[in-house]
Amino acid sequence: MPENLQLAVGLDAGSSRTRCVIGVVEDNCLRLIGFGEAASEGWAKSRIADQTAVANSMRRALEEAERMAGVSIESCVLGVGGVTVRGSNARSEIEIGRPREIDHRDVSRVVDRASRVQLQEDRMLLQALLQDFVVDDHPGHRDPRKMVASRVEANVHLITVSEREHDRLVAAVNQAHVAVEDTVFEAFAAAHSVVLPDERKEGVAVVDIGAHSTDLVVYYGDAVQIAASLPICGDHLTRDVARGLRLSFDDAACLKEEYGCATVGRTPDNSFIEVPAPPSEGREPREVQRKMLNQIIEARADELFRHVLRELLRVGMEQALMGGVVLTGGTARLHEVCDAAERVLQCQARKGLTAGIEDWPEEMSEPAWSTAAGLAMYSGRLKMREEMETRAAGLLGRIFG
Repeated sequence: MPENLQLAVGLDAGSSRTRCVIGVVEDNCLRLIGFGEAASEGWAKSRIADQTAVANSMRRALEEAERMAGVSIESCVLGVGGVTVRGSNARSEIEIGRPREIDHRDVSRVVDRASRVQLQEDRMLLQALLQDFVVDDHPGHRDPRKMVASRVEANVHLITVSEREHDRLVAAVNQAHVAVEDTVFEAFAAAHSVVLPDERKEGVAVVDIGAHSTDLVVYYGDAVQIAASLPICGDHLTRDVARGLRLSFDDAACLKEEYGCATVGRTPDNSFIEVPAPPSEGREPREVQRKMLNQIIEARADELFRHVLRELLRVGMEQALMGGVVLTGGTARLHEVCDAAERVLQCQARKGLTAGIEDWPEEMSEPAWSTAAGLAMYSGRLKMREEMETRAAGLLGRIFG
């Protein structure tokens, strides 16, 4: 590999699988050069239970990606999600005085003021995402610079997270001998890799369904309107199957992945599947109707999407998703999960597949990789921004030096 490569690395530390994507920034584009995956250990209900085990999982995924890329990773952008994530809107305004042109300092000041909110104990600001500006009582402006006004207001969406959980996750990455460039809400990162800018403007929801948590982000007018963690996740479906069919958790997970379906309607009555007997009973495997398995899964999938609908209703966006719903995460691989989403949310749904990274292989064109890809894309944007600022500083140095 040539020296001085601009590496863009995304690390998705999921509670079931840990994934790493390495890209290289070339001519304002991102090209994939390596990826790695490892089973996750040390998690309990989307929280870190064993930091060393989490760090070891990260190290395995990072080393696999490093071997493929032929590089050594020094830093990454890290995904943060789970049950402690919350989103809320904030608003601030500044008086400029006599009407004049709004400049960059005014914009920075009003956005910074909107982001300075009093947080509860153990809460920290993960991201402050601009929604729009109001200029002299006229809303809907994305960039008010050069406009003449006497007052400007900023609307932002604030994503907060448990400071303790955030710091433990960062510490696990450091324990794996990698620095953290930035931390990003995982559903926000996934949206970067699977949603086009035009879809964000029309209104689109990204539902990132993991094993221990489900994260939601909703865009409208190219701005985040909702960021939330939902109480239903992939493991809920697995536990329901285990209880309903009297199986071990691992057997239920295999059954769900191989035969499960999120809708019952297309399952014929004469379709049967063989399921193992509980180990304690010592009996031969038995047959059950496949429809019974899918009834269990459909009920919990409907509950998940009703939680999504409840979030949309809260902000009056239940009819605003012209871009539909995009499903990412490992559980999005479930058969007919898009049909379940469409039935509850009454809009089109699709599985989120990564776009925008060159040399992305067909084997990774599935929703489980979307978050890691989005984190790498975010890292790439940071590197491009740093390069532009460096060039600008160099030009000023040549002019004024």
